[in-house]
Amino acid sequence: MRTTPDSLAAVLAKGALPRACLVTGVEQLLIDEACTLLRAKAREAGYGEREVHFVERGFDWDALMMDAASMSLFANLRLIELKFRSAPDAAAGKHLAKLAAEPPQDTLLLVTGELEPKSWKSAWVNEFERHGLVVVAVELTREQLPEWIARRLKRHDVSIAREAAELLADRVEGNLLAAQQEIERIALLRPGATLDPDAVAELVADNARYDVFELAGAAFLGNAPRALRILDGLRGEGREPPLILWALLNDLRALSRVLQHGPDGRNLDGIFRAEQVWGTRQGPLRTAVQRLTRADIDSLIAAAARADRVAKGSLRGDAWVEITGLVARIAGVPLAAA
Repeated sequence: MRTTPDSLAAVLAKGALPRACLVTGVEQLLIDEACTLLRAKAREAGYGEREVHFVERGFDWDALMMDAASMSLFANLRLIELKFRSAPDAAAGKHLAKLAAEPPQDTLLLVTGELEPKSWKSAWVNEFERHGLVVVAVELTREQLPEWIARRLKRHDVSIAREAAELLADRVEGNLLAAQQEIERIALLRPGATLDPDAVAELVADNARYDVFELAGAAFLGNAPRALRILDGLRGEGREPPLILWALLNDLRALSRVLQHGPDGRNLDGIFRAEQVWGTRQGPLRTAVQRLTRADIDSLIAAAARADRVAKGSLRGDAWVEITGLVARIAGVPLAAA
């Protein structure tokens, strides 16, 4: 069967723990919470041993299958976790399908990792859904976040007005981890409270997630105001320019490789796979490929290299001025020639 992280506890309460579980999606907080709940249920069910394997290119499936088929030490029940960082290829999918259909004796299989929605209907995922359990953590939109915050606070006996929940959603900029941290802090400081916007404004600091990857994502999406605001936040947090430039250059070079396959952006899914552009990086680059030419990218890479030399002291100038101009150009803001 298939369910969501919010419904997982109710599903598990209705019957025995499935022996083949897949937890995937795009919201890492929800994925982690679902895995934590499944591990706890496994311990309650007597699965005392735990093995963790990271599935990467060259993973030895034969060794895993042999180990999984062997009896665990002292015949204890065993939890085997498989974690993948990129979508499994066809060969891995065949092994996963076999494990889902025929879980080894005395073993519970927990597979977790990020999958794009188009992969949720693949054959091996269908095997997990047919024989076990699939938990999918879909992305929460900005419109859904206030209700999500209200439900989470309700678990702590804290009520929040819609306007207050909207304010909290704005403060965390859609980042679920930051939202959860604020929820836990509010529950600790104001147990049983009813919160209005003024109360939230007093309790919650401006915890917008200023992260170098969020900066790159906003810039390549063409959201200049947000990108520049995040950049200002990174500077205020004391982040070093080389780290910021590394994140921007990483995506610029990836976009350059994508454009080598053709200027029209056809078959982007296949190109992203070939260039190992996974997960949340795809959305911003998919947008950027529609508005930036190869000449644009070459110019931006040159500008990033110049900014890096300024940051490292080999060229005179202000690194933050260079980076600000670079971010603005990536986001589509035309700048006057110097």
